[in-house]
Amino acid sequence: DTIKGVFRLYGFQPLETPAMENLSTLLGKYGDEGDKLLFKILNSGDFLSGVSDEQLHGNPNALSTRLCEKGLRYDLTVPLARYVVQHQGEISFPFKRYQIQPVWRADRPQKGRYREFYQCDVDVIGSRSLLCEVDLVEIVAKVFQRLGIRVTLKVNNRKILYGIAETIGHADKMIDITVAIDKLEKIGLEAVNGELREKGDRSSAADPIARRRERREAGPAEGNPRRQSGRTGRRNRNRNDSFLCRNAWHGIGNRTGLVSGTRSELLHGGD
Repeated sequence: DTIKGVFRLYGFQPLETPAMENLSTLLGKYGDEGDKLLFKILNSGDFLSGVSDEQLHGNPNALSTRLCEKGLRYDLTVPLARYVVQHQGEISFPFKRYQIQPVWRADRPQKGRYREFYQCDVDVIGSRSLLCEVDLVEIVAKVFQRLGIRVTLKVNNRKILYGIAETIGHADKMIDITVAIDKLEKIGLEAVNGELREKGDRSSAADPIARRRERREAGPAEGNPRRQSGRTGRRNRNRNDSFLCRNAWHGIGNRTGLVSGTRSELLHGGD
């Protein structure tokens, strides 16, 4: 109710979509790896009717497409796109909706990975205004503030990454660079640069980003009261507001503009 209250405060309306979607809607939206994680639902009745022995023992992907016409939703974004296209004549734009529903992944359960979990999405459709992006960032900050969870709010933009790729002469490999840099915190700088070299980038694109992170983690520069006051505010345990920085890479590969993320000391053991 706390989260929904913030969404409504900014003019967002609730939306729910069916747990099942046509496979034709889901397939091809999440890449090859994502397609493998879709829960497919067998057709009703005699689903093997009309399937030859050759098809039965042939390509498993082609067979599953023939036997299954529906699947469980993988996320809330593709169902939203389908809903907007289907009801575009009935929707007033910009369309502001929030959605809190379970999604399913045919993944191996492990720490941080579940076959069923809830997603919470809030989106604006039909507007290019950056004010909408500002609203979304403010919503995230206000939600955590009302929940009493102190977080760091990280903001980035796809255009920044494209500029880095263009500067080092690999604008055509921006997606590869994005995917690799997204793993910087998990596998470290050397492993990221090794992955980039395997994909043909010899320029160590992650180096400038790693150097910036090292400067940020080293603390404020001496004689710079603005940075010192920012760090002081960040360490104040009595505050629940968010600290803005340009250090969010996760998910930027399939975004066209602003990307934001949060990190909580409560949930991650410090930033």
